[in-house]
Amino acid sequence: MRFINNLKFIVDNNVGKLVKWLRIMGYDTLFFSGSDDSGMIAIALAEDRVILTRDTQIVERRVVTSGRLKVILIQSDEPELQMQQVIDSLNLDCQFKPFTLCLECNQPLVERSKQQVQDLVPAYVFQTQSQYMECPACHRIYWRGTHWQAMTKKLKKFMKG
Repeated sequence: MRFINNLKFIVDNNVGKLVKWLRIMGYDTLFFSGSDDSGMIAIALAEDRVILTRDTQIVERRVVTSGRLKVILIQSDEPELQMQQVIDSLNLDCQFKPFTLCLECNQPLVERSKQQVQDLVPAYVFQTQSQYMECPACHRIYWRGTHWQAMTKKLKKFMKG
């Protein structure tokens, strides 16, 4: 049995907004943009990932009904309700490792000093922020500005259910 905090996900394109929120929470999450369910199932099995989808045909497959593969059939069209369903059904911890993965490419972020990012962030950000993280793959820079505050507030809302 794996620990809940070590869960990894693969998200079907029909519930793609879940990717960002799971990554914000620190959960390794792949976005599957293809249309071949077999390909997504193969990745999920090979990498021990939970599939999140609205596709009812996937949950009818033997690999799912036999219990070899965990799939959560998302009920709602509404991204906030979808996220709440995932959190509730897996008892996810919104405070697991928040803001540790790149929202774009799912890579673990690396701390950077103020000096290292001086020429990479807007002047106002450089003047007002002291903590920075960088994605080693796509080189996106993150800091705790207003977007971070808004996402933190939303995570707390998810926690209350």
